[in-house]
Amino acid sequence: MTCNPKWPEIQRQLFPGQDAKDRPDLICRVFKLKMDELLDDLINKKIFGEIQGLVWVVEFQKRGLPHLHCLIILKEPYKIRTTEQINRAIWAEIPNKELYPELYNRVISHMIHMPCNSIFR
Repeated sequence: MTCNPKWPEIQRQLFPGQDAKDRPDLICRVFKLKMDELLDDLINKKIFGEIQGLVWVVEFQKRGLPHLHCLIILKEPYKIRTTEQINRAIWAEIPNKELYPELYNRVISHMIHMPCNSIFR
C-alpha cells in the first residue's frame, strides 16, 4: 500500500497554495488511518480468511511518502494454492471501463504512473 498525496482526506486539509509535501504530519496521519483500516479488513473482517501470521513494515520513499509492505500467512484451509484461487484474489489487468467505471478510474488514477497513464485516458 502506498500513500497517495491526492487522497481527498489530505487535499481537504491543505491551505490555499500548500502542497501535500508541505504537511508530512498530515500525510503520515492519513496513511496510518488507512493502514489501520486495511489491517482491520485483514485481521478482523478476514477478507482473505483466517490469518496465522502477519508482519509489516512501513518505509518512506525518496519523495517522503510512506508505503507499507505486508506479509500475510493464512491458516491452512484459506491458503491460496491454485491458479484459479490466485486469479480470484489478484486482478492484474485494467478493469473494463464500461463494466466497472469506478474501478477503472481508480486504477488509472492511482496505480498507473505517467506516461503510461496518458495512454488510457
